[in-house]
Amino acid sequence: MERKAASGDALGHDSLILGIESSCDETACAVLDGAGRIRAEFVASQIADHAPFGGVVPEIAARTHLALLPDMIHRALAAAGTTPSGLVAIAATAGPGLIGGLIVGANTARGMALAADVPFIAINHLEAHALTARLPDTGGNPPNFPYLLLLVSGGHTALIAVEGVGRYRRLGTTLDDAAGEAFDKVAKLLGLPYPGGPALERLAAEGQGGRFDLPRPMLGRPGCDFSFSGLKTAVAQLVARQPEGGLPRDFAADLAFAFQSAVVAALADRLRHALAMLPGATAVVVAGGVAANKAVRAALADIAAGAGLPLAAPPLRLCTDNAVMVAWAAIERLRAGDAADPLGVRCRPRWPLEHVRNMQIAG
Repeated sequence: MERKAASGDALGHDSLILGIESSCDETACAVLDGAGRIRAEFVASQIADHAPFGGVVPEIAARTHLALLPDMIHRALAAAGTTPSGLVAIAATAGPGLIGGLIVGANTARGMALAADVPFIAINHLEAHALTARLPDTGGNPPNFPYLLLLVSGGHTALIAVEGVGRYRRLGTTLDDAAGEAFDKVAKLLGLPYPGGPALERLAAEGQGGRFDLPRPMLGRPGCDFSFSGLKTAVAQLVARQPEGGLPRDFAADLAFAFQSAVVAALADRLRHALAMLPGATAVVVAGGVAANKAVRAALADIAAGAGLPLAAPPLRLCTDNAVMVAWAAIERLRAGDAADPLGVRCRPRWPLEHVRNMQIAG
């Protein structure tokens, strides 16, 4: 059977693409049309499933994706008024991420694409985050290439020059913990529930500065790399000196404030360095779960404004993992002239953005 080949030329405004996201602990699917309008959007959080363990359990995540995806996809297609054969392509995250979850989502998409005789597109999760700010259906002004991306999440912290679809140049990355990972670990030290990042932000809003002098890792050093492990260790040492039992609320709030301030200072300093390395940038784009943090957004907006650039940030719901960004990345790829991917493309737990077009066939 000769399968259809998706192309940018065939992508009309009414063409529909299904996106599937299952790289970690959000199960999601979405349908977008060729103009980037969101026709259907569903996300199921697995927080309750993983909270008893204080973090994501890969096997539980994969089994939950498997249980949720079929009905979620059915509802998304119904909401968009289409069927699998009415799609021009089906896209799924193929990496990086937890391999079990990636396989569930990608195999679901592959099976649907084969049965409906429509193209399959394997999406790099980081590329999807990188391109989300260009989605027209978000109420903002989509940035033109090139722009500077700060990708800041639980698994990734990096500064990337986004020079075009499929053209990415890493300017700096974390040498140890990602910023979101540090938020979660410090939140646990402070006795906060999972997920730790939002809980720590709420606690920090009660705190005041001046009580703790925490380190600012990499601050002022050349380049754009990050480091958060030493900052996390400094918090752990302060907590360890406290008497056993629950931490006093004011102590925890002031320490949360100090930690968040140190992370914000580090992100801001590295962003300034990166802007100097990309003088032709049209905008500063921030993406990833930590981009939902209000203190982070405010600091980045100030730096962007000081450089005469807009800060482009997706709506909060599109900062965390979602399928809208997966479908949109597929649209961007098709518009750029990329061909659909073979069904045998391998899922990859590690897939650097710089090597986004270097896929492998399973087997």
